[in-house]
Amino acid sequence: MKWNWQQEDWPHFRYDSGKLADLEARFLKESGLLLGAYKHITEDEKQTLIIDMISDEALKTSEIEGEFLNRDSIQSSIRRQFGLQQDLYPAGLAEQGIAEMMVDLYHTYSEPLSHKMLNSWHEMLMRDNRNIKTIGSYRTHEEPMQVVSGYAHKPIVHYEAPPSSQMRTEMEAFIGWFNNSSTLPALTRAGLVHLYFVSIHPYEDGNGRLARALVEKALAQAVGQPSLIALSQTIEAHRTSYYGSLEANNKKMEITGWLAYFSDTILDAQKYSEQLIDFIIAKTRLLDRLQGQMNERQEKAILRMLKAGVKGFEGGLSADNYMRITGAPRATTTRDLTNLVKKGALFKTGQLKGTRYWINIPMMRDASSTD
Repeated sequence: MKWNWQQEDWPHFRYDSGKLADLEARFLKESGLLLGAYKHITEDEKQTLIIDMISDEALKTSEIEGEFLNRDSIQSSIRRQFGLQQDLYPAGLAEQGIAEMMVDLYHTYSEPLSHKMLNSWHEMLMRDNRNIKTIGSYRTHEEPMQVVSGYAHKPIVHYEAPPSSQMRTEMEAFIGWFNNSSTLPALTRAGLVHLYFVSIHPYEDGNGRLARALVEKALAQAVGQPSLIALSQTIEAHRTSYYGSLEANNKKMEITGWLAYFSDTILDAQKYSEQLIDFIIAKTRLLDRLQGQMNERQEKAILRMLKAGVKGFEGGLSADNYMRITGAPRATTTRDLTNLVKKGALFKTGQLKGTRYWINIPMMRDASSTD
């Protein structure tokens, strides 16, 4: 079996740009809409959006690789790096590392890519990793770099990357290509960046997370500002198809299918970001309207529900949930929830034990109707 890097025309990927034209046009249109929506939120709301997006992406890009981190610790570390507060939660090394990498990506998106930048990001990512020998530089081990699954005695090899002896040459070519490919259409370049980088697989670990960071960098360069799209969140929700599409395109140089798939993924991520901005605007308006009208228990519950974000409080809020959040007895809970519905803060679905409460903004009504 020949892998893509063993083909005679490596690394000159081929694709049908005509089949991607509509996707590229949609990206430009959605980018304009996203920028327009972004301009309609306050500076405080922008700050909230930036921190929420970066922390969610940091969390989800790790989850794609099976690493589950603490969101509050990541977010606290990000806020500290932006100079907004001291750490409120004790951040572990893994949380600190991914937070630092994502903030550095945000600040340096327009800078040329370099070996130093990549190695620095790798050091951040691997801060809590004790299982690999080489951190902050390309792999050097002699054994093949393989992506495998299955049993140890009978592994399934999904991909084998170029040998470590070729890493410096491969990465010189990749970095040169990245820094000279900005004239390519945005989605095409982003898809090429991802597949090209993971095909080289230059590090012992962390290649997927770094590939997705490079996609964010490429997209930010395309729109002229940090892209702030929910790429990793979108990929994580469909992780099986993501890995399947990568595997389907690692043996050939014709990759129109991969670019179409990845373009659709980016467009879905853009849509989610638009929804997040709409949610932030609706949340702010709701809290402004309710200011001074809620007791301490009600405010605590509403803020807890809003913290769940665009997807809403999973399954809706039940009376038992409210009691756990606030510590209120059942009779008080009934009065509080009835009052919140009357004020228009919540709306109710279901009956008796199936009664659920939802934040009274349009997207939450959509979420409740599909629950």
